[in-house]
Amino acid sequence: MSKGSLYVIKLGSSTIVNHLNIFGEIDRIVKRGNRVLLVAGGAEAIKQKYEAISRPMPFLTLPSGDDVRYCSPEEMPIIRAAYHENILSVVRDQLKNYGLSVFAQLGGEQGLVYGQKAKPIKAIRDGKMIIVRDSLFGQFLGSHTSFLKEALSAFDVVCLTPPIWEPELNDYINIDADVLAAHLAIDLEAHHLRFVTGTAGLLVDIEDPTSTIPDVYTKDELRSVKGRMKQKVRAAQLAITQGVCDVNISGPHTLETSGKTWFWNVEGHLGAVDLLNKVVRIPSVSQDEHELAHYLLESVQYPDVSGSIDGAGNIVFRKGNGSNTLLLLGHIDTVPHVWPVRTDSEGVTGRGVVDAKGSFVNFIHMLEEVDVPENGSLLVIGAVEEEISSSKGAFFIRDHYSAEAVIIGEPSGDGSLTLGYYGLFKLQITIHRAQEHTAAKDSISAIDELYNVVADIRSRVRDIDPQSLSSLIDIEHRNERGLLTVVGTLNFRVSPEAGRDYRDRIDLTFGEGITIEVLRTTAGYANSRSDKLVKSFVRSFAKQGKSIHYIKKRGTSDMNTLATTWINVPMVAYGPGDASLDHTNDEYLHNDEVASARTILKEAVTEWFRLRSEVLNGTNDTTTDASRVATTVATRTK
Repeated sequence: MSKGSLYVIKLGSSTIVNHLNIFGEIDRIVKRGNRVLLVAGGAEAIKQKYEAISRPMPFLTLPSGDDVRYCSPEEMPIIRAAYHENILSVVRDQLKNYGLSVFAQLGGEQGLVYGQKAKPIKAIRDGKMIIVRDSLFGQFLGSHTSFLKEALSAFDVVCLTPPIWEPELNDYINIDADVLAAHLAIDLEAHHLRFVTGTAGLLVDIEDPTSTIPDVYTKDELRSVKGRMKQKVRAAQLAITQGVCDVNISGPHTLETSGKTWFWNVEGHLGAVDLLNKVVRIPSVSQDEHELAHYLLESVQYPDVSGSIDGAGNIVFRKGNGSNTLLLLGHIDTVPHVWPVRTDSEGVTGRGVVDAKGSFVNFIHMLEEVDVPENGSLLVIGAVEEEISSSKGAFFIRDHYSAEAVIIGEPSGDGSLTLGYYGLFKLQITIHRAQEHTAAKDSISAIDELYNVVADIRSRVRDIDPQSLSSLIDIEHRNERGLLTVVGTLNFRVSPEAGRDYRDRIDLTFGEGITIEVLRTTAGYANSRSDKLVKSFVRSFAKQGKSIHYIKKRGTSDMNTLATTWINVPMVAYGPGDASLDHTNDEYLHNDEVASARTILKEAVTEWFRLRSEVLNGTNDTTTDASRVATTVATRTK
C-alpha cells in the first residue's frame, strides 16, 4: 500500500550544490507523510566537472540565438560522470543526514526512463547555418511507472536525473530536466509539481527580485521570460494540461517562500469564481492539506482580516474582535482519487468541488463581503482530515475555539438548509481461528463467521436505533502458520434519535477468538428550527424570493464532533452543490448556484449579527416571521 500524496520536485544543480537548506525542506515534506520524487538538473554540476578536467564545454548556437550545451557521443560519458559525482552523491549524503532512505540513479540506468533521439538540428557556426546530426539530445517517451511506484513506496525519496535511455541507439541521450519532471508527474499522477529556481518565481523584471508574477493562465503571453526560464514555463504548461497536479515555480532556492508563480489550466482570471477554480486545482486529499492551507494563507489578504494556520493544520481567518462570534466551518480535504479539473462556461468539475471546496470558498468571500459589527467576530476555518475517521481538525477546533453559533460548509443545495446529521459508529471485528479442513463436520469458515457476527451486531444496533444504516466497508483475510485471521470494518450511521449514550446500550461481547474494537463513536445531532440562526436563513431565503427546505443528512460532518461538547450552540450546514455527487467521480458545481448560495449566505450572516445585537442590546424584534416574510417551509430527508 502506497504512502501519501506524491510530490515531484525539480531542483537545479546550483540549488543542490550551493543551497543545502533545500534538503531540510524535503525532509519536512516526507515527515508529513508524503512521497517525494526528486528530478535533478545538472548545469552547475556539469560545469564543475568540465572545469575539474580542464576541458572546454561545447555549445551550439541555435537560429533563435539561444546557446545550448552540445552533447555529442564524446561528451556523454563526461555528463554522466558529472551527475554521479556532483549530483547523485550529494543528494544521497544530504538526505541520509536527515535519516531518509534514498533511491537515486540516472534516469537511463536499467532503461528506467526512456526516450527517442531528436532529429538533426540546425545551428549557427561562424555565421553559417549547419546541420548537426550527432547531438545526443532527445525527447521523453515513457518510464517504468510500476517500478517507480514501488520504489516510491519503499524509499522516502527517489531521485532521478538525465540522461535517459534510447532503446534504438542502445545508448544514453540527454533530456531537459524540467521537461523530464513534468512527464514523470503526468505518468505517476503526482499531486504536486514544484520547480525550484534561483529567483522568486517568474519575474516581470529580472532586475527586480520582488516583481514576482503570481499567476500564469494558459493564454498569457510572458514577454519578460527569457533563456532557461522558458523551458520551465513549457514544462509547467505541459503538466497542467495533461496531468492532475498543481504546479508552481518557487525560489530563490527554496520551496517555503511566498515568491511563487502558480500555473492554472484556464484561459484567464474567472472573476467571481476565480478563487474557487484555483482552490479546486490544488489537490488536498486528507492528510495532504498543507499546500492548499498555505496557498490560502498567502492569497487571502483582505483588510481587517487576520490569517493563520493552527496547531492541527487548519486554515483560520478572523474578522472583527468582538465576543459575539459566528463560526463558518468548512473543510479543505477531499477523498481520493484526484482527476484533472476542467472548467466550462457553466461551472467546474474536479475532486472536492462539491464536497466541500465550493462551500468553503463562499465562506472565505464572506470575510470580504460581510460588515462585522463592533461587538462581533466572524471566524472562518477550513478544517483538515474531515473525510477520515481522525477528524483531527474538528477535534482541535472543538477544544481550542468557541462560538455562539456555527454554520458548517457542506453541500445542501442553494435552496436547502441542513439541520442535522446522523452519527457514526465504526467497529473493527477481528476473528482468530485455527485452520481446519472445510470438509470437517460442523466446519464454518472464518469469513462466514465474520458475516454471522456482523448480522448479530446489526440486529443489536437496530434494537436501539431502528433508523440506523450500516455497511461492511472492508474485509482482510490472512493465513499465517495455520492460524486464520479475518478483520472486518463495520460502519453504522446512527440517527440523532438514538441519543448520545447509544454506545453504552449495545452489547459487543462475543465468544473466544472474537475481538470487537470501537474505532469511532459519534452521536447524531439535530438543530431546532426555532433559534435565531435558522431564523436568519429563513429571512435570507425569503429576501431572495425562495422557500426553504430543511434536510437531515444520513452522513456525518464536523458538526457531530463539535456537538459532543458544544452544548446549546446552534449549528446548521449550508453550501452549494448536489450532495449526491459527494465522493463520486462526477462532482460538478454550477456557477449560478455558487452565486445564489453566496448571496443567501451573506444575508443570513448579516441577519444573524443583527439579531444577536438586538439580544445584547435588549431590543428584540417582536415582529413575527410570518408577518416579516412570506416563505414556504418544507422538510425532507436526504
